[in-house]
Amino acid sequence: MASDGRTLIVTGASSGIGHALALAAAREGHRVVGVARRAARLDALAHSIRESGGSCATVAADVTARETPARVVEAALRAFGRIDVVVNNAGRGTYGALIDESDAEIEAQWQLNFAAPLRFARVALPLLEATRGQLVFVGSGSARIPLPNYGAYAPAKAALRAAAIQLRRELRPRGIAVTYVDPGLVATEFHSTIGIERANAIPPAAPERVARAILRGIARRAAVVHAVPWQSAGTVLGESLGTLADPIIVKTFTPKLSSPRCHAERSERSERSRRTKDEAPARNNESFEKALEPVARRMERVKLPPSFLREALVPGARLELNALAMRWAGMPNKNERAALREALDALEAAGYLESAEEETWNVIRAPV
Repeated sequence: MASDGRTLIVTGASSGIGHALALAAAREGHRVVGVARRAARLDALAHSIRESGGSCATVAADVTARETPARVVEAALRAFGRIDVVVNNAGRGTYGALIDESDAEIEAQWQLNFAAPLRFARVALPLLEATRGQLVFVGSGSARIPLPNYGAYAPAKAALRAAAIQLRRELRPRGIAVTYVDPGLVATEFHSTIGIERANAIPPAAPERVARAILRGIARRAAVVHAVPWQSAGTVLGESLGTLADPIIVKTFTPKLSSPRCHAERSERSERSRRTKDEAPARNNESFEKALEPVARRMERVKLPPSFLREALVPGARLELNALAMRWAGMPNKNERAALREALDALEAAGYLESAEEETWNVIRAPV
């Protein structure tokens, strides 16, 4: 495909499909704006693209943060002057039964896999209308066939699929194409990140294959991209079989935790979640200022304003230490990072946050 030098925003660009798509798009002459939480990986991506003669800008940010879409759009305009395609690729699952997930866990999945892509679409819309651009939403086969023990991931992806169809019909008169991507099972960090084994009943596709399919879909302004057509056909068949397919799906595709350590970590998180719920009534009376009193002097020394933390406490948001540190200090040193960690620990102890995994918290209530 001959590129006309269009600008692509790609979320989740630090690994997997997003990383492969950014590299492939740059090779075809597109200008890339990569977005992810892991700054070091984004730096490596930008270096690879520039070494090969391509153009790349990066934004290290959590896509679920309310201000991130505007930051990304501003960075794209500063770097390249226009936006042609927004690829909403960032996403993540969780392990566990849907009914057992806390409100915070469900809200975190909803924000990442559904609400954040819509916010990106909303913010980029005027610029995409000016360039007759395109929105791309990377979905999942789980949108058609929800799998056991993936928590709220499948419902959120099903909502994203429905939103892509709705937006396609609403935005066509404004000259904006909307593409929904069914990537199939892909060999990425998706499963290992949440501590489960990838199902071996289906051979996974390489991220590069999916990236090439997405670029073809962008070139054709396709409504739907089936990156691995035979896998998509299988999900359609499974969906049509309804309850007849249930025994096969449960037996073959229910995820297994990858190690005893993952079992222990999951149990520990569940216990923390239970304690948080049990202790919440007493904690909820503790003010935001009082919660930070034990670390107030440390925060003053590193110039960490309480207002920054107050603004970050949006119920349902997920806070990742490195990404939050980048938002506050740009390139935080060890002291700044440690102080921020202590402040987050204090807010967790006060019931504002719930630990999700290592150095990551879900916001469960806002300061009053």
